[in-house]
This record gives sequence, structure tokens and C-alpha cells, in this order.
Amino acid sequence: MILRFRVYAVFILLFVAANFCSGEDSPIDHLSSFSDPSRLWGNGVERVIEEAYRQFFMTKIIDDKIMNIRFPFAENNERSVLLDTTWDFVEGGKGSPREIWSIIEELLASEDFADYINALSSGRESVFIFDIVQQKWSVSFDLFDIARMKAGSYRGLPHKPYVFSTGRGAAESDVYNYLYCIGHVGIDCSGFVWHTLDFVGRQGGIDLGRTLAAVLGLPLGAKTETAAKYAGTSFFNSKIPQIIEVDDKISSLRPADIILFMGPEGAMAHSAIIQSIDFTNGTIRYLQSTDEAPLLERGVHESFIYFDPADADVSLKSPSLHWTQKRFAPFPGEKDSPFSDDGERYRAFGELGGGKVVRIRALVPVIEKLGK
Repeated sequence: MILRFRVYAVFILLFVAANFCSGEDSPIDHLSSFSDPSRLWGNGVERVIEEAYRQFFMTKIIDDKIMNIRFPFAENNERSVLLDTTWDFVEGGKGSPREIWSIIEELLASEDFADYINALSSGRESVFIFDIVQQKWSVSFDLFDIARMKAGSYRGLPHKPYVFSTGRGAAESDVYNYLYCIGHVGIDCSGFVWHTLDFVGRQGGIDLGRTLAAVLGLPLGAKTETAAKYAGTSFFNSKIPQIIEVDDKISSLRPADIILFMGPEGAMAHSAIIQSIDFTNGTIRYLQSTDEAPLLERGVHESFIYFDPADADVSLKSPSLHWTQKRFAPFPGEKDSPFSDDGERYRAFGELGGGKVVRIRALVPVIEKLGK
């Protein structure tokens, strides 16, 4: 299933590129007919979650290249540690895909973004310096700056990342850097999980924001579309009847379950959502938004866990499982993540309980209905 998914994605891009070169209809026009989630996932909840996931991606032609643009990760003031000020991502990192895409479209159509793309195509090696606070970028052709970056001597700060450029044009990672540093657009981990769960609920006729308004603390008269702002990772870990803690064994997992990762202070620090469990081949596919990932996976992306199908009762904390998601610094040269992969992160802080899996009670009948 994993191989088929990735081959399918490559096929889409090749098909689109071929038609683009042949002068037929716009390559974007072909994507809708060749990216139907039901082709891979049928019509159950797996298909619905996949459909929600794809709302955080858009294919664009930038710098004469077909690029797959994804929502960046919306950081939560982690980069303001050296400053007396903080800044907010648009909608607090909780905005809906429709809201955020309209802003991204404006950013990509701006004169400043055009200048940025041209600077990336200068033909000269350089260092791009992003000022996240001021939402500005600059470029240095200083040989000393370039040499230090190439030697691995990073001069950036949390609020002022440095990025080396070959001058040979823009890549998807460059677009990500602009949207993240200059646009302040993206979605945080719990915002992504909430919007995905809300999409699942709506497919089954449930407005999750309205259903959970009281326990979320949604102000009286507030629109349920704003519920994401109240559904942080701490909510998913709350001791309320609407949150069901799942037994710690893979055989108990279901699509739309929420994976919670413990933080060093004893509170859950990250959340992700399970899209599918293949008990025949021993594969769990889960989705998340984080920037501690390989360069081209920063933001919203898929991840996998492999297990022995003959031992489906194994704990998700078992070191026998293979978590494929590697963890890296958000920008090359920054301090590495303290965890090598998601498995290590999930098992971390065992003295505080470590990670766990929960599900939303209100969605249980919806998921059962979608599975029929």
C-alpha cells in the first residue's frame, strides 16, 4: 500500500508534466481526476481522512517548475526565546485550509515573492537571511558568509534563520521558507488534527465544534468554525468523558485516533492523527504537522510505523516497531532535534507516562457509519 501510494503520486506528477509540455489543458486541471482518494482508500474513513489531508496541499507552477506546496508548520513562539517580543501566525496556526490558502495565494502573487524567486535564480551562491519578526528577507553574497554556511558553521538565530542558496532557481523548500518566515502562515499540530477530525465529523453529519463547544470552552455565540483555536493538544489529553484513552496495543487502534507525544514538563507536546492501519502488511500511516522533519517534509506530511502482523497486540511503545519518520532541525545548521525519530519521541519521558493514543467519543458512530 505504501509503495502504491508513492508510485501513484509520482505518476500524477509525470502525467501532469507530460501534458504541460505537450501544450494540452493546464496541468492543474488534470489533478482533480487523477487524485481521487477513493482510488486508493475506498469509501471508508481512510478515504475521508485522506481527503482532509489533501486540502493542505496545492500544486502550483513556480519559477517554471511544478511544485507541491504544503502548509508550513505554525510554530508557537519557539523562535522568540531570545527576544522580548512574540509574533503570531495567521489565525494562531489554527485557520482552516480555505482561509489560509487565500492568504497564501496573495503571498505567492506578491511583488516581494517575485523578487525573492528572482534572487534565488541569480546564478551565484548566496545566503538568504530571514527576519521573522520584521517579515523581511535579504540576501548576502559575502564570501565569508557563504564559506561558513558551506562549512557547517551556522550563524543564524531562532528568529533569523540563514539559508544557503546555489543561485540555480527556487525549490519547494524555498517556497516553504518564504511562507513560514515572511508570510507567517501555516498550521500547528493540533490545528491540523482538529480540522481533519472536523472534516470527518461533517462527512457523518456532525458539527464537531458544536458538539464539543461546552467542553472546549467556546464562548457563547462564537462560530463553531473557530473551535480549532480552543482544541489544543492539551484538550486531546484532557480527562473528560468525550476523550477515550485507547488500550496500548496496535490491535486496538483505529483510523482517526490521535497519537499524543509527551513533553519534558509532563504535558503532551505534540499530536498526530492515524489515517490507516494495515493489519495484513503491518503498516500504520499517520499524518502530522511539524517542522522537525526532512527538509521537503516540513509542515503537513505523512509518516509510517511498521509492525509484525503476527503480533498486533504489541504496545505502540515497543522498540520492536519501526517508525520511519526521522527528525531534523527545521533549518539546516540549527540545533538538531533531541530525538532521532518519532518512535524515540513517543517512548520518551516514560517516567511521566510517555505517549498515548486517544479518540473522540462523538466520532465513534461516524467512523462506524463510514466504515459500512
